[in-house]
Amino acid sequence: MSKKLLMGATIVAGLALTAMGAQAGDAAAGKEVFKVCAACHTVEQGKNKVGPSLFGVVGRTAGTIDGFKYSKPMMEKQAAGYAWTEDNLKAYIINPKAVVPGGTMAFAGLKDEAKVADLIAFLASNK
Repeated sequence: MSKKLLMGATIVAGLALTAMGAQAGDAAAGKEVFKVCAACHTVEQGKNKVGPSLFGVVGRTAGTIDGFKYSKPMMEKQAAGYAWTEDNLKAYIINPKAVVPGGTMAFAGLKDEAKVADLIAFLASNK
């Protein structure tokens, strides 16, 4: 392999790893970030607080925890089949009112994207 081709492959591989790292969060760091959420939520299965349990939230359809009374706007999301993908969670964590206008989430949002990624990694580890 030529030196020029090898250098190009190394750059491409480095860019791919950088892009993957920018999206991947740290679940251990996310556990610390979750402390902000713990005032209203838990990751304990079957246990709701003021907000629903976030156990298994990644990939779950919005508004589907049995026994929790969701707001009308959240129930509209459920009826539309809205799922908590990592991208949808990211948008919601950053600005809940923009994703579910009229919803009851009191949290204003978390703007630090690294902390958001860490939080999502932590939530994804609870299933």
